[in-house]
Amino acid sequence: MADRFRLAYLKSTGCERSDFAESFSSYDSGDTGKTAGALSFPPERNISERFSSEAILKQAKADLKSPDSKVRILAIKYYLEKTYPSIPLSVLQEILSDRDPRVRAEALQSLIKFRGSIISPLLKKYLKDSDPRVRITALRGMFQYQKKIEPNILLQCLSDESTWVRRKVATLLGWAQIEGALPILVELSRDHDPMVRRAALFSLTTVYPDESEDRLIEALTDSDESLREWVKITLEKIAASPLKRKKASLMKRD
Repeated sequence: MADRFRLAYLKSTGCERSDFAESFSSYDSGDTGKTAGALSFPPERNISERFSSEAILKQAKADLKSPDSKVRILAIKYYLEKTYPSIPLSVLQEILSDRDPRVRAEALQSLIKFRGSIISPLLKKYLKDSDPRVRITALRGMFQYQKKIEPNILLQCLSDESTWVRRKVATLLGWAQIEGALPILVELSRDHDPMVRRAALFSLTTVYPDESEDRLIEALTDSDESLREWVKITLEKIAASPLKRKKASLMKRD
């Protein structure tokens, strides 16, 4: 019966690759998405009709101990996302301390969907995880879940060893109104990685259009050729915008 249940509930899980997984596809060799994509998805109610919640819990606990990380991820997708917040704390702690960062990231991403009081401290904790994938998941959760983010939390990301983490901070600050974001974006616009610099400059032009012009002009002499070209095009668009022309006209009249 256990084998039949495993097959049924693994097939029931909608395992499309998340935006998070796609963002790391360039250097993540895991094939979780391919494995999940090969599964079929029968109606979920069939499982509820055939198996009790106790059986589901028992099998989920067994699968969370599987040596195959893909099985553990599928168990998270089915069990954690379908039963939270009734999930036992001991099981939750076991999931979040998994040895595979992909499993930890999947667990954290699933928990972010539930805006419970337990989520905020978990996001802060896993912002210091050893793997950048987990840290990025925690960052995204903070921007989705919290109305106000402490600047000190973002400041610690400025020195993150992962280019992906620093770039994600720069990108997220472009669509969220976070108090104290301006100096952080300015600092990121001087990052040693050109992709981080570009993301920061783009966010600056979006959130702080007036303050960004001086930094854009400064970036015309950037060491990266593609970034210089992007800055040039961006400045030309700003100069050609009707709003800028109107503002310049009013300043001349004054």
